[in-house]
Amino acid sequence: LNPALSVRTERFSATEGKTPEITVEQARTLRESIQLKLPIDFRDRAIISTLIYTAARVGAVAKLRVCDLVDSGNHMTIQFREKGGKSRIIPARISLQEDLESYSSVVTLIGSTQPFFRAATGRSGHLSDRPLTGIDICRMLKRRLKAAQLPCNISPHSFRAMAATDLLSGGVPLDDVQYLLSHSDSRTTSLYDRRQRHVSRNIVERISV
Repeated sequence: LNPALSVRTERFSATEGKTPEITVEQARTLRESIQLKLPIDFRDRAIISTLIYTAARVGAVAKLRVCDLVDSGNHMTIQFREKGGKSRIIPARISLQEDLESYSSVVTLIGSTQPFFRAATGRSGHLSDRPLTGIDICRMLKRRLKAAQLPCNISPHSFRAMAATDLLSGGVPLDDVQYLLSHSDSRTTSLYDRRQRHVSRNIVERISV
């Protein structure tokens, strides 16, 4: 018998994650496709902008309360409560802050501990006092993707893969991207990096057959 067979070593796979990919152009198209007529339209654009510009998990977005968004006068910060009890504060870029403020202007947000994103009242397009859940956000995203004629296999997690790939392509250090995505291991962050897929497609196009 080979005594080495009983020794467990660290296993690591260098393959990409299975999260469906959304490109920067598709994300931009999705955000701009929402026509702002009813309160639900302002809410949906604000949620999608939050997913795009913070790379937050859908569960953390659904858990946002009114007090989690703080406007200091110069800029707005968002405090997310992530899985595992982690809490992190991310500054909102100007376009995201504008979308959040536009949403706040069309809905009554009373009480600092109340949910920030509210569920819709039936199909009226207006919002109730009930909190939005992660499943609700997934369903909303599917509806908006279909309306924008974009692939419906895209999920809220796809925006995390897009953010990681875009930032790494722009020269942002892996450690900074890892912190943004709230990963404890940089190898997990690497699974969201889709630059390898683009390189491999380049290579196969050069096969001379």
